[in-house]
Amino acid sequence: MARLQRKKQTPPKKKTAPDAKEAPPVGSAAGDGAAAETGQIAAEKEKEARRRSAPAPVRRPVAERQPPGRIRQWIDRSVQFLREVKVELKKVAWPSRKQTIGSTVVVIVLVLVISLFLGVVDVGLSSLIRVVLQQG
Repeated sequence: MARLQRKKQTPPKKKTAPDAKEAPPVGSAAGDGAAAETGQIAAEKEKEARRRSAPAPVRRPVAERQPPGRIRQWIDRSVQFLREVKVELKKVAWPSRKQTIGSTVVVIVLVLVISLFLGVVDVGLSSLIRVVLQQG
């Protein structure tokens, strides 16, 4: 199976303080000038609470960490690669037999034409150089 790419988590959008025209948030006094708890402050508090409640990751000393065997790791990566190749090859639009034969004939003919042209140019230049060197 193909490896799934994870989407990067985007941070929650920060909410701006309500405009003066809007009604004040619930639970705050309308005209006391006190800072009302907005969506932004609530989001920050929620984020802080989640951070505090999450257990700290356990870090083992370097000596205790055992990487998997290099050969096993290499085999696992190779198998994963071959699975991904198989998935990608299923997506390929393969040409028909007729298209393949036509393209092959065109390539062979062009190779013959170009090689003949280069051969003629090579013979002509080498004979020209031979004539110039013999006269000099």
